[in-house]
Amino acid sequence: MGVISRKIFPACGNMCVCCPALRSRSRQPVKRYRKLLADIFPKSPDESPSERKITKLCEYAAKNPFRIPKIAKYLEERCYKELRYEHIKLVNIIAESFNKLLSICKVQIAYFAVDVLNVILELLSYSKDETIQTLGCQCLSKFIYCQMDATYTHNIEKLVPKVCMLSREHGEACEKRCLRASSLQCLSAMVWFMAEFSHIFVDFDEIVRATLDNYEWSRQNEEADVRAEAHHNWVDEVIRCEGRGGSVIGNDNRSSCLIIQPRPEIKGPSLLTREEIEKPQIWAQICIQRMVELAKESTTMRRVLDPMFVYFDSRQHWAPQKGLAMIILSRMAYFMENSGNQRLILASVIHHLDHKNVMNDPQLKTCVIQVATSLAMQIRSESGLAEIGFVGVLCRHLRKSLQASSEFGGEQELNLNISLQNSIDDCLLEIANGVIDAQPLFDLMAINLENILPGVVGRATIGSLIILARAVTLALSHLHSQQGFPEALLVQLLKVMLHSDVEARVGAHLIFSILLFPSSFHTNEISSLRSRYLGQHNKRHSHAPSVSASASITALLEKLRRNRNTKVENHGNIVHDQERDIVAEDWKQGCGLKNSPNFYKLTSIIDKATGSPSLTDTEPYVMKLTEDQMAQLLSAFWIQANLPDNLPSIDYAGFSLKFSR
Repeated sequence: MGVISRKIFPACGNMCVCCPALRSRSRQPVKRYRKLLADIFPKSPDESPSERKITKLCEYAAKNPFRIPKIAKYLEERCYKELRYEHIKLVNIIAESFNKLLSICKVQIAYFAVDVLNVILELLSYSKDETIQTLGCQCLSKFIYCQMDATYTHNIEKLVPKVCMLSREHGEACEKRCLRASSLQCLSAMVWFMAEFSHIFVDFDEIVRATLDNYEWSRQNEEADVRAEAHHNWVDEVIRCEGRGGSVIGNDNRSSCLIIQPRPEIKGPSLLTREEIEKPQIWAQICIQRMVELAKESTTMRRVLDPMFVYFDSRQHWAPQKGLAMIILSRMAYFMENSGNQRLILASVIHHLDHKNVMNDPQLKTCVIQVATSLAMQIRSESGLAEIGFVGVLCRHLRKSLQASSEFGGEQELNLNISLQNSIDDCLLEIANGVIDAQPLFDLMAINLENILPGVVGRATIGSLIILARAVTLALSHLHSQQGFPEALLVQLLKVMLHSDVEARVGAHLIFSILLFPSSFHTNEISSLRSRYLGQHNKRHSHAPSVSASASITALLEKLRRNRNTKVENHGNIVHDQERDIVAEDWKQGCGLKNSPNFYKLTSIIDKATGSPSLTDTEPYVMKLTEDQMAQLLSAFWIQANLPDNLPSIDYAGFSLKFSR
């Protein structure tokens, strides 16, 4: 009747206001949504909810968006009512209805977002039943994934503390485990939201801590998969077999081998099985994956890693063999392979040495550096290290440790410092294995040599540069590139060779010799030299008499002389013992120094020049010096020879190191 009246008598719609059939609003169903709302709830408690009726209600709401606020308001009030009466099944139907609304009416989310958030808050706050809180987490996750923009950022951000609290619920019951899994699923959605809309929540640190609390790691399961990569290069073998054996008493922290963690399987939230959905550790890994996606550049990387590092500090997770730090950081490095930001993780770990929680604890420093060493080995096995600016931080901490070793302290403190020095040494070697360009290392050495102070500080600096020089030579041999000696570094070395401190002068000669002709020095020789370099300052720590720097040089040259004699004998070039006795007697009478090999070292240069095998056969790598650089060296040697505080052993130590090369 209404249709006929409107078509035949159009004026009736305005004149006959008393007849409902003639009103224009009769074209729309008046109270159909209420019937649809009533239909979604079962008539009896035993009846299961009808998903078809819930879908029908949501489709009606999508076609009639102006009805959505009333529908959402009714569902919200009904939720409060059923929660008071603890009707869990009906609350589940309401939550399912909101989830379906979010899926179908995503464009019209502004009509019911406030009602959804109120219901979510009520569900999360319901502490009588974990199932209700689980529904709240799932509904919040759905709400987050339906966001088209950052309109409700602050509403979501306010719920972070409550969700993090739920993720820490203790207990192994099925309900507790599902609640933790759902809360972590919600946290992973929040991290996705932050990456999607470039907004990091204020309570992001809480999200990181909650994730790490649930990142369970079974040592027994992991040990079956971990593959230990043995180092077969001569540097690391000598370190572990000869140079370091017995140098630290009672130190169990330093691992006998470095470990590369196995490549983890990337988990997709949409591809999880039913069992995996209920596992908190699976969602914790997804949170880590999302954090990696969030850390797209150095600033956000620091924002992600800083709370992790503080967590590792407070929970003592830095130990490589039994801590969580190695597992988390290694997997993050694997997840970042495509973006190429792995080096940012390594740099952040090394820069963490300056944090107030770490900087005064040598044992904790050692663990942090061991983790960095394993990361460096993992990264350089996948790709090279292009940026190595963090090497300066390692050298600075090595210098401080050498300086602390020379000062008064107990036996335990000395052992901790030696362990720290060994760890830094290992880390430098691993970094050198992956270096693409060695020029930044030369520049770093030149900068450190600019202002060498006399005394313990200067000697500690020289000692750290000796270790760095060995790492540089390893990098050069790895690159297989023949290059000239860096001009800036040579200038600084020549200045230090004229330093007022005799020990600094000898150290400069050593650094130059190691760089110029690295294969003449074995790793254990350099390590023993470094440990003896500050030996005269460690008399309080050792029962054995200390050895001065000149004696260290003498011992080193003696060993080099024996090695060189062996090579010469193999090629048929033998110096007669009678001639050696004559030379030694002449040297003893001329200078009064007993048992010194230095003069023999100089005379052996002539023997090598006349009858030794070719240089390329015995030494695989030599840095080139230009004629101008050689002239500068000779001039510097002449000035050094005339210094008043030079001793014959010091002069000939430096000269023999140079000219024997």
